[in-house]
Amino acid sequence: MDPILELRGVTKHYPGFALRDVSFSLPRGYVCGLIGPNGAGKTTIVKMILGLVRPEGGEVRVCGDDPVYAERAVKDRIGFVHEVPAYYGHLRMGSIASIVRPFYRRWDQPLFEALVREFEIPTNTWFGSLSRGTRTKAALALALAHHADLLVLDEPTAGLDPVFRRSLLERLSAYVEDGHASVLFSTHLTSDLERMADYITFIRDGRVMFSSTREQVFDRWFIVKGDPRLLDDSIRQALAGVDVGPHAFTGLTSDPAAIRRRLAGRDAVVEAATLDDIMYYVGRSC
Repeated sequence: MDPILELRGVTKHYPGFALRDVSFSLPRGYVCGLIGPNGAGKTTIVKMILGLVRPEGGEVRVCGDDPVYAERAVKDRIGFVHEVPAYYGHLRMGSIASIVRPFYRRWDQPLFEALVREFEIPTNTWFGSLSRGTRTKAALALALAHHADLLVLDEPTAGLDPVFRRSLLERLSAYVEDGHASVLFSTHLTSDLERMADYITFIRDGRVMFSSTREQVFDRWFIVKGDPRLLDDSIRQALAGVDVGPHAFTGLTSDPAAIRRRLAGRDAVVEAATLDDIMYYVGRSC
């Protein structure tokens, strides 16, 4: 089956920044975490998926269609939640839904009403008066109510309390279980992705550093800690990045077996890396 989302060799230039040969894909039925530091290019990628920005080179496909030239068909199949949802602040949820509903062929009003109740969204309060977390819940209800094939979530858990955040992650996992829909989850809260992402795509300085399954990522990268006097050239060459302090060094390696051989019998530790570790070190020079 063709991927639900595919970027092939995508380029885009801005003053002082460029996306360079960005390629990754997302099969149906999976969750992909899009991670990277601020300014890495994540927002530009999301805008391309939504058809708001045109690539200068390469291709973007959503359900096989170009988001720019098949705009209506693509947007009908995407549910989007922005980090700071922006709807009419002077309207209540029912009025906002009545505006949004006609744009989607598969809008499910009973589902929307059930989500509003489940998320405990006030229906008699102006949208602009809702808390940030409640506005995010409202945007999620609108995105989920039309049975989108692809959910694109930009920092969706920012401002959510821990209880609802966990509930949201469980709901997203359930959303893709039937193998029809997928989720692209752009976030800085990497702990969320460690629990529920099937794929991880890491972008830095406009380039894809890696795009792999979660298992492949954590099978590849490990943290190394030890006495800084152990940092000879052979150890440095085996590290993707390293910090050196007066009493210890910490680095990242994709060759833990070689590191363990070189450090055998010495005061050093090799342990599993977190996504935060990987984001911090990958792409840095030693």
